[in-house]
Amino acid sequence: MTPWLEVCRSAAADVRQVLEDLPSRVEREPVLATGVGGDDTTAIDAAAEQAVVTRLEELHRQGHEFLLVSEELGERSFGGGETRVVVDPIDGSVNAKRGLRHFCLSVAVAEGPSFGDVVYGYLYDFGSGEEWTAAQGGGAALDGRPLGDVRPKEQVEILALEGTLSAAVADEAAALAGYAQRFRIMGSLALSLCQLAAGRVDAVCSLRGARAVDVAAAQLVVRECGLAIGFADARPWNAAPLDTAPQSIVVAAATEESRDRLGAILSM
Repeated sequence: MTPWLEVCRSAAADVRQVLEDLPSRVEREPVLATGVGGDDTTAIDAAAEQAVVTRLEELHRQGHEFLLVSEELGERSFGGGETRVVVDPIDGSVNAKRGLRHFCLSVAVAEGPSFGDVVYGYLYDFGSGEEWTAAQGGGAALDGRPLGDVRPKEQVEILALEGTLSAAVADEAAALAGYAQRFRIMGSLALSLCQLAAGRVDAVCSLRGARAVDVAAAQLVVRECGLAIGFADARPWNAAPLDTAPQSIVVAAATEESRDRLGAILSM
């Protein structure tokens, strides 16, 4: 996976330059189009995606073939083959637009069309500078140090909520209060899953359907730490397609029992 690590690090550096070139909300926030996933494509989204695509074009010229799945442009073939590269150039784009320092680049590499085929995950947190990586069967790491020794608490103290318009939080808060002592709403589902992998939060859920671009890389980090992740409606996780369509609500926790309890609350 060394070529992918090098490409991801180069892409992260390029996106950092984009952030410097578009320093404030005034430059980052203008809406340019509607992305394939249905969300507005802002100036920062478009510029960050182009930076990543440029790096992938260089990789393709070196002889690598793959299908790109990206949040804004959808799917683009780089020579075909079974390999898929699933990219969210900025997960946490509202934070990025407003200058809040909690958003990341997310890249997953898969040897097939489904979540279970993901073999490599890379995430770079532009606020903290932390680098999260995972290889299927090879564990997960934070800045090169193995993850997994510090696990989330089984008695949930901190629940990270994502996909959180205020009305959705109001609808679910009372039921979730019996599950967790405290809520955190950080604005990036991918990074919240990474915080779970590091034992910094004890459970994570989205309050709307997540997409593969949001979770493909981070879910491998979680799974390689031996933690439980799934959909609230219990549909098969491994079979979920690596495309741009919304899936179900995502739930993750230290144990399958805790994950399933969280899913049951959100399915009521």
